[in-house]
Amino acid sequence: MEIGLSLGSNLGDRLAHLKEAKRLIGNIPGLHITTQSFVYETSPVGVRGEFAHLPFLNAVLLLETFIQPGALLANFKKIEEGMGRIPSIDRNAPRPVDIDIIFAGDLLLNDANMTIPHPRWSSRRFVVQPLSDVRPDLMLPGQTQTVQALLSTLPPGQNVVLLEKEW
Repeated sequence: MEIGLSLGSNLGDRLAHLKEAKRLIGNIPGLHITTQSFVYETSPVGVRGEFAHLPFLNAVLLLETFIQPGALLANFKKIEEGMGRIPSIDRNAPRPVDIDIIFAGDLLLNDANMTIPHPRWSSRRFVVQPLSDVRPDLMLPGQTQTVQALLSTLPPGQNVVLLEKEW
């Protein structure tokens, strides 16, 4: 199954955090990273005012795996915590790394632990732009437009600036 991940970081050496998260994800047995987007510096979205000055770096990874999304999520949470993310009531608090499952093949899932596709992916330029880098013609379950077409419909205001092509 193809899995799309969104990676983000807004604390410390953000690029180093993304690279380390990618390395740790790639070390999960039974998983293969097939491609990666460019890295973008992005405006924070949905954060409390006192954190609005902390821009993110964001990227997308595509994986191939037979591991089920629930088990993947558990692995990703361990990586986040191992890299210093402290579980918080404020899910948008600053963090060294954030790993979100954007999609998992054609799976539609909505349970207490996760929703797939990610419920806010299509409104977030910091997800849609890097996903468009790697899969512009992808149409996720529940959508009527490709990722590239959806990107062209997003309103301005979310700053997304190319930072790194190779990471």
